[in-house]
Amino acid sequence: MTAARIDEARLAEVMAAPLESGAHPSQEAYCVMEAVAYVAGELWTDSPVCACPVISAFLRSWNDVLPDAERTDLLRDLIPRLVGTRSTSEIEQRRATMAADWLVREHTPAWLRLAGLTTQADALASLPEITDIAQCPSLMPALNAARSDAAAAGAAARAAARAAAWDAARAAARAAAWDAARDAAWAAAGDAAWDAAGDAARAAAWEKLASTKRALQQSAKALIIRMIEAQP
Repeated sequence: MTAARIDEARLAEVMAAPLESGAHPSQEAYCVMEAVAYVAGELWTDSPVCACPVISAFLRSWNDVLPDAERTDLLRDLIPRLVGTRSTSEIEQRRATMAADWLVREHTPAWLRLAGLTTQADALASLPEITDIAQCPSLMPALNAARSDAAAAGAAARAAARAAAWDAARAAARAAAWDAARDAAWAAAGDAAWDAAGDAARAAAWEKLASTKRALQQSAKALIIRMIEAQP
């Protein structure tokens, strides 16, 4: 873990203000990762040196696609915990696989079940925990089957789905897991999980979307905390 100190006066300042989407030129407004840099006394940036780049990728993405009414309540209390999370390359890779595992075995099955695709959801949820890139080829049959079935279900319900079917945490997990790894095998698995979750969400009953989304937001926050706690 990187040695980093928190400026308590700055922390009090950011904890009293709302988090905003996007990058900002100054301290007049800030996203969650700009707030981390600020309280750690770093130069103004949304990629603070003191924070794990994998977790930062997750949170930059999640911050920017969360609704304004939800962003601050979900993310603000993470700010002091993120200072000093930069670690070894091995821990960064472990955190990336944690995000991948969550996306494949928890996030995507939740949307599949909501769309009535319980067999496909169970197949993904019962996969072995993802701990290594080498596992990707073995994941593809279940992921491709879920993607195919979800695409068919999503196409049938697309007209009624609307934009609320999109889930912010899905994009964030993808950013953390696959953008960080930059590996073709990860990309194939990530695209399959991404497509399956999106199409299943479009096929789901409209009135049930919000509750699934809220549950996954809390699940994603719990994932971030587990990633923070992963240490050498």
